[in-house]
Amino acid sequence: MVRANGAVSLRELARVVQTSEVTVRRDVRALEAEGLLDRRHGGAVLPGGFTRESGFPQKSHLATAEKTAIADLAAGLVEEGEAIVVGAGTTTQELARRLARVPGLTVVTNSLLVAQALAHANRVEVVMTGGTLRGSNYALVGSGAEQSLQGLRVTRAFLSGSGLTAERGLSTSNMLSASVDRALVQAAAEVVVLADHTKLGTDTMFQTVPTDVITRLVTDEPPGHDDRAATELQALADQGVQITVAGGAAAPGAASGAEPVQAARQQPRRERDVPLPGQRRNHGAGPGQQLRSALLGEQPPGERAARVADLRRR
Repeated sequence: MVRANGAVSLRELARVVQTSEVTVRRDVRALEAEGLLDRRHGGAVLPGGFTRESGFPQKSHLATAEKTAIADLAAGLVEEGEAIVVGAGTTTQELARRLARVPGLTVVTNSLLVAQALAHANRVEVVMTGGTLRGSNYALVGSGAEQSLQGLRVTRAFLSGSGLTAERGLSTSNMLSASVDRALVQAAAEVVVLADHTKLGTDTMFQTVPTDVITRLVTDEPPGHDDRAATELQALADQGVQITVAGGAAAPGAASGAEPVQAARQQPRRERDVPLPGQRRNHGAGPGQQLRSALLGEQPPGERAARVADLRRR
């Protein structure tokens, strides 16, 4: 209920599960100890508020199936021989485990967990930033990490965070982590955000990536009753963010005619680009499409039709 609505009252919880508020309060206290939610006066909210950040042990047990699906899909965006940056987080750690199979890859990261996942990968070069170790998420932060990223240029950055809204973009609860994430973004031509549906609509203290800088969001399919996540996806799409959803059914409000994800080799069964209503799409033949047509010998639909008619007349 908290994931669906963002917050819930103890009274409502007691009514739904048909028990006393005393029992509910005790159970909520136990769930908070596991990092699954935060207690508030008379109720509970999603973890990762403006002043508090859950540690890695708590985060690693949240939305594990969703993170796996997101990582499978995001790995398909990476091509052989690319140079990318991967930020810290449990979802990016899952991504790194799949990147170990991409030959000729260079990965720049400030995450010890990402580096560990790639440590024994053949033909994958790992470049670590400098900095001070932040033990709660096993990431290198501080001026040393930021300075080591100066002058760097890669194709894309893969980042996670504590919350994502259309109004502020990606955010996190820690100032040092936010500063390093901003430096990672500066080094990349494209920014891909990995965020499961529980983070959609959640706003935390420090902005890392404004919405207009996010190229693509890779997320999982929100539950049908999660109106907040569906509304946030709509708002992100309206601002031009490409939405890629891992899952079986269409996302709320999704239109048909989805475009495939580029070079998605890792998990072709589950990948879908979902153009939500209002999403910016280029229906014309841009430079990339013209180049593809030239290389593959493809013709625009109008020229093909004229060619077929000419052949029939002959």
